[in-house]
Amino acid sequence: MQLSPYILAGWLLDGSAGRVQRKILLEIKNGRIAVIRRATEKDLAGGDLLDLSEHTLLPGLVDCHVHLSMSGSSDPSVRKGQLSASFSSAKEMISKHVASNLCHGVVALRDGGDYGSHVLRYKREFLHENKGTPDLKAAGKAWHAPGRYGRLVGRTPYRNCSLAQSILRGQKPIDHVKIVNSGLNSLVDFGKETSPQFSQEDLRKAVLCAHHRGLKVMVHANGRNPVSDAIEAGCDSIEHGFFMGRENLKRLAEKQITWVPTAFTMEAYARTFGKASRENDVARKNLDHQLDQIRQAKDFAVRMAIGTDAGSLGVHHGEAVREEIRLFLVAGLGLGEAVRCATSMGAALLGLEDRAGRLMPGSPATFLAVKAEPERLLETLGSPERVYVKGIPIPALHSEWRREI
Repeated sequence: MQLSPYILAGWLLDGSAGRVQRKILLEIKNGRIAVIRRATEKDLAGGDLLDLSEHTLLPGLVDCHVHLSMSGSSDPSVRKGQLSASFSSAKEMISKHVASNLCHGVVALRDGGDYGSHVLRYKREFLHENKGTPDLKAAGKAWHAPGRYGRLVGRTPYRNCSLAQSILRGQKPIDHVKIVNSGLNSLVDFGKETSPQFSQEDLRKAVLCAHHRGLKVMVHANGRNPVSDAIEAGCDSIEHGFFMGRENLKRLAEKQITWVPTAFTMEAYARTFGKASRENDVARKNLDHQLDQIRQAKDFAVRMAIGTDAGSLGVHHGEAVREEIRLFLVAGLGLGEAVRCATSMGAALLGLEDRAGRLMPGSPATFLAVKAEPERLLETLGSPERVYVKGIPIPALHSEWRREI
């Protein structure tokens, strides 16, 4: 089923952080937007008009940090099983998570790695561009230092090889490189920082090797020193960045490195643990500190993109994007700014500027329609009434490619 050639949008957020546009007509040709303009009375009388005058239209959402082979389940046995699952077991879960993202309007994803490189294999075998499936960028296996955090998302460098040498020797069809350069945030000791996993020189050489291969580098880093080293090494994005501090935020802005805060992870932790627990208290403090850093990042004009860390405890695929946008609004961003972080900024980080992130003439007709005024957008963003990828509605796409799995 193809999209109607003329669409009337009650309100339009185009992904540029500009003002909300009212009563806009979109002309669609061959799955792309040909024209965007203010609707006229003549347009409203057209017989082939798709009337979405009670809806807000916005570009398809982008989640810049997910783990598709894991779920947000709080069941310990489920989570343990995911850390040793075979590909035949993992592919059904990955497929479910991809479908959940699509149904929530998330049309592009960047996976941060898994121990078995299952997501990368899934992408190669089951996601085909001509089927209108979501854009997926996969790291394969992330890199972490021996004896340090990261086994669940990847591996250590090869024996007798540096990190840079391992990246050159590693998997060839990956879309980007993921490096883990710190530990997790403590849920017992507020603000406790871990040491960097790799030296700044090792990171610098690793980034150079990755860039030589045409690959961007995403770095998991919390705390001042791990983040500082990754920034000075020239990475492309800082993932998480809890407790990085004011000076690192300034350096991110100066070097135009994207920050993916994953703030909702801490709210999800707090919801999982009892209200009277130490873990709940520390998770709430971690969240408040991260929101304060997002406020500062806005003031410094840091490039920020929405990433949820979906698959971590209590963070569910698809629906978590709405939660992360909500927290960006709590931190002081305007609606247009938050939507830009969830659309065009994410698309730019993933190298998908010509495929996703904006609604403008020439761009694919990839968008979601939420039956709400912009002021109430978040109330129903988690369940958009319509989602289109390149002019094709998601239910049609979903049933078609799911049959092949």
